[in-house]
Amino acid sequence: MKAVSFEQHGGPEVLRLGEVPTPEPGPGEVLVRVEACSLNYHDVFTRRGMPGIRVPLPMVPGCDGAGHIATLGTDIQGWSEGDRVLIDPLVGATGMLGDTAWGTCAELVRVGADQLIALPDDVDATAAACLPVAYGSAQRMLVTRGRLQEGETALILGASGGVGTACVQLAKSLGARVIAVASTPKKCERLRALGADETIDTSVEDIVEQTRRTTGRLFSGGGYDVVVNFTGGDTWAPSLRCAKMGGRVLTCGATAGYDPPTDLRYIWTAELDVRGSDGWQRDDLLGLLDEVRRGRLEPVIDRVLPLDEAIEGLRLLEERAVFGKIVIEP
Repeated sequence: MKAVSFEQHGGPEVLRLGEVPTPEPGPGEVLVRVEACSLNYHDVFTRRGMPGIRVPLPMVPGCDGAGHIATLGTDIQGWSEGDRVLIDPLVGATGMLGDTAWGTCAELVRVGADQLIALPDDVDATAAACLPVAYGSAQRMLVTRGRLQEGETALILGASGGVGTACVQLAKSLGARVIAVASTPKKCERLRALGADETIDTSVEDIVEQTRRTTGRLFSGGGYDVVVNFTGGDTWAPSLRCAKMGGRVLTCGATAGYDPPTDLRYIWTAELDVRGSDGWQRDDLLGLLDEVRRGRLEPVIDRVLPLDEAIEGLRLLEERAVFGKIVIEP
């Protein structure tokens, strides 16, 4: 089968597009023909290599995918060849497609039958493939862990990416007032069109100064109820200063660096509640899929590319030159 793969960690130059062995499904496994695969920054981390995380090589990237069952392994019940499916990327208790098992950036992918979710006929694979990592993570972070409520204010950093646009959409659906942070005027314009009530363009504005100017000082009631920061890096310490007294700071990742300097004074002085969120639950995906089916949620897609252009798509993602999701259609 044709796939994107890498045999060693490194920069984009280690990625290859070509023929790789077609996997054979074993007991309890199926082979899914991938109709759509959405890219995530997790794919970049896996290719680079992360300290303390061992990736079996060679590896095919791609966590998210949707398509139809091509081949059934043995001991499969309730599924038939040709069934349309969305794939839950989680493999067992700790595994992940595109990380510990070959991923979806390929014509075919081998998954466990327990990873399959029936895909309704009225939901296209392109939209469904956007859901698990980005929208599933946003749903759990904002709703399950963050307890975002109607009427609250939410500052969302990194709002133009896959998780960010998901957060903007979900926060608005919950009735929150959304302040979206992005790095260019064009991205800010698109975020306002998506529903953001306000935007902060970090190319010309400092988020702390903007927060103080528009909401007031901390001890006078200034700041936001919820601050979403899954970028980390240099943004972490400033984002703590944007939460109000007793505010909640939410994180589900660290795309700009996982070991940033912090400032504990703001955590204890403002009595902040820092909440981590890891991944999603199956019910999160089922709920999101139903929202798409009912027309109440439309994943934001920057562009759709063929498999031959997947490496270019990964480059654009790494350079943050996208708004929403990039989808590959093998």
